[in-house]
Amino acid sequence: MANLNLLNTSAATDGAWASAVPSSIRTTSQDAQAKITANTGQGAMGQKDFLTLFTTQLKNQDPLDPVKNEAFVAQLAQFSQLEATTNMSQSLSTFVDSMSSSQMMSGANLIGKKVSVQDGPAQLTAGQPVQGIVSLPNGAEGITMNVYNSKGILVNTIMAGAQTAGDMTWAWDGKDDAGNALPDGTYSFKASAVSQGKQIVPAVSTMATVIGVSQQADKTVLLQIMGGKTMKLADANKIYG
Repeated sequence: MANLNLLNTSAATDGAWASAVPSSIRTTSQDAQAKITANTGQGAMGQKDFLTLFTTQLKNQDPLDPVKNEAFVAQLAQFSQLEATTNMSQSLSTFVDSMSSSQMMSGANLIGKKVSVQDGPAQLTAGQPVQGIVSLPNGAEGITMNVYNSKGILVNTIMAGAQTAGDMTWAWDGKDDAGNALPDGTYSFKASAVSQGKQIVPAVSTMATVIGVSQQADKTVLLQIMGGKTMKLADANKIYG
């Protein structure tokens, strides 16, 4: 019986064969990939596309040098991992959109209520007292609060004695140094204090009314405060009915 001599495959042989084949001729796997790319429009591979390419690879592998089982398992594992990551990303995106809607609803519930606004102006209305907080993490031996009108003119100075560590609440009755009622409008507040023998400028927060809610392109929810200031919903750490 005559012996049948088979050609051994190698990278060099395969390369030479590929270069000899006219460019107009495509392999089955190349044709499958071209169809996948045409269908997706972007070359992205979904589950159905992967299975098409995978089965085409099985049909057209070299019977004398088949792809090992381990290689197929590795391909399947990689695709499964990619698909799981994609699904997780889509789920996370849906969750973020849901949370954004929830935050908008939470912000809408604050309209008409007062929130603590750091370095924010306060609106004096009908002589109603303006309230706020001064942050004194180390306490103070004494504190001075200056009140300014919308033009930046000092209209009143409030003095307070020793304070313990924490937040000091304060209230302004809407009057000037002489005890005269000031007109309605926007007023701002700045404090100075002596703490542990040093002069400091503590943070001052005012209680301002929320008049509107908006959302930025990055899903950040903003509160519009009476007096012209805007703050993030996440920064509203104190809310008053």
